[in-house]
Amino acid sequence: MLELKSATLRYGDLTALDSIDLSITPGEQICLIGPSGCGKTSLLGLMNHRLTATSGQVLFDDRDLADLSPGALRPIRSTIAWIPQTLGLVENLRVHQNVACGRAAQKGFWGLLRSLGWMSRKEKEKIFHLLKEVGIEEKIFTRVDQLSGGQQQRVAIARALYQQPSIILADEPVSSVDPKRARDLIALLTTLAHREKQTLVASLHDVGLAKKYFKRIIGLRAGRVVMDGRPEELDLDSLYQSA
Repeated sequence: MLELKSATLRYGDLTALDSIDLSITPGEQICLIGPSGCGKTSLLGLMNHRLTATSGQVLFDDRDLADLSPGALRPIRSTIAWIPQTLGLVENLRVHQNVACGRAAQKGFWGLLRSLGWMSRKEKEKIFHLLKEVGIEEKIFTRVDQLSGGQQQRVAIARALYQQPSIILADEPVSSVDPKRARDLIALLTTLAHREKQTLVASLHDVGLAKKYFKRIIGLRAGRVVMDGRPEELDLDSLYQSA
């Protein structure tokens, strides 16, 4: 379980997140929505400890992430896959090499280098299978900078799945593609996460996508959680109208 208790994040006089209380149970699929600057990216950052709460707690299986040593934190972070807005792909590497980077935390620096330079047949077969799942297996040896935006999004999803995480955090994972591709990618991501029994927390701007593909929606405004529930219970449009 991932839990936030009165989690607050400040940058000097600016409060990015204000007293956030949330509990996320294994296997849930949650969408964060809200106007630009409302705190969605910061909230995801607290969840994988890229950011540290100024006050309050972020708990993973009842362990406060802020109290853990780097050594104790490493295996926890290896179970949390991160898909940033920028995707974080290495453009001059090939697709299979980028997907292999999903296990960087488990392999360590030298282990990852060995995989990038000489990948075993078993690793290639696993990566090919994942790329087939996301529909771009024919691009396995293509350089990432030669792919379209939608294809790069699929590489990022495959990389996250290759990590074999318990939690996937996705920050605006379809921001750079057209509406149809956005629908296809969110459908794919939610379907695969559900099949693998993985927790998924994704931030989106598109209220329609949030309603269609997520059973729980958390609405943020000015660093606060202002709504949390099933889409049919919430007045999601008002979240943007009153921003």
